[in-house]
Amino acid sequence: QVPLAESGGDLVQPGGSLRLSCVASTRTFSNFAMAWFRQAPGLEREFVASISWNGISTHRDSVRGRFTISRDNAKNTVYLQMNGLKPEDTAIYYCAAGPFYNTMTPGDYDYWGQGTQVTVSS
Repeated sequence: QVPLAESGGDLVQPGGSLRLSCVASTRTFSNFAMAWFRQAPGLEREFVASISWNGISTHRDSVRGRFTISRDNAKNTVYLQMNGLKPEDTAIYYCAAGPFYNTMTPGDYDYWGQGTQVTVSS
């Protein structure tokens, strides 16, 4: 098991910024690819961004240029910097860990956090 704990979600106005964090309680954090997914009410969980153990990243088209995933292996932490937030970004954001970073399929990730709520509204 790899416990994952997200934080940083909040209510923010359109155009605002947030930084989400996810801490992994494991000594083998650098062995895992990490990802962020999100799920809005009534919709399926969708891929947001992922990053390999050595920092190669990918982002979904709708957030590219606004969101940036990064990781600090010394701190067992992955981040999601979100700028230019839009109401359609409102969702619960989940952190996930798995063996491969180049997949957008939730089932390819083995471990999940409990999620953190991001609400974008004026």
